[in-house]
Amino acid sequence: MVNETNDRPRLTPKGARTRARIVEEAAALIHERGVAGTTLEDVKVAAEVSGSQMYHYFPDKDDLVQAVIDYQADAIVDNHRRALSSANGVEAWRNMVITAARRTKARGGCPLGSLGGQLAESDSEARALIAAGFEQWAAALSDGLRSLHAAGKLPSDIDPDDLATTLLATLEGGSLLAQVHRSTRPLETAVATLLALTTGR
Repeated sequence: MVNETNDRPRLTPKGARTRARIVEEAAALIHERGVAGTTLEDVKVAAEVSGSQMYHYFPDKDDLVQAVIDYQADAIVDNHRRALSSANGVEAWRNMVITAARRTKARGGCPLGSLGGQLAESDSEARALIAAGFEQWAAALSDGLRSLHAAGKLPSDIDPDDLATTLLATLEGGSLLAQVHRSTRPLETAVATLLALTTGR
C-alpha cells in the first residue's frame, strides 16, 4: 500500500469491511465525477453508512482521497502484475488493458492518472502518493517484463525497465486521448503500435 497506515488504530474485521466499502464506493464515484464533484455525503449514501461511521474512518475529505489513491494504485498494480505473470504474458496484459477501457467506454480515464491530473498542482501530499503509486506500477511492470525477458519471450536487446516506463507512458497518453474522444481506438492503436515496434507482437 502506498500510504503509511501504521499510525491508524487497528480495526475489527467488521470495521475493516466497513472502511473498505467506503473507500470502494468513493473510488467509483471519484472516477465517475472527479474529486471536486464528489462529496462526503455522496460517499456516505453510496456506502450506506451513517454520518458518525463516515467521520470515524475519514475525519475529512483529504483522508478519504488519500485512501482512494492507495486503493486505485493497489488494484492497478495487482492486475498488471497478474497479467504479466500469466502464461501469455504480454498478450494477456494487452488484452486486460483494452478490455478495461472498453468496459468503461473510455470514460473517466486512468483511475490513477486522472487523480494526478486533478490533484498534482493543488495537493502536494496527494501528488506524492500518486507518484509513489506510479512507481509501484512501473516496478510491477518491470518485474513482469524482466521475467519474460529472462524466459526469452522478449527480444534480447530490449531493456525491461525502459520498456516498463514506455508502456506506462503509452497507457497514460492513450487513456487521456481515449477519454476525450470517447473512443478506445487511440489507446488500442498506441498499445498495439508500441508492442509491434518493441516486441514484434
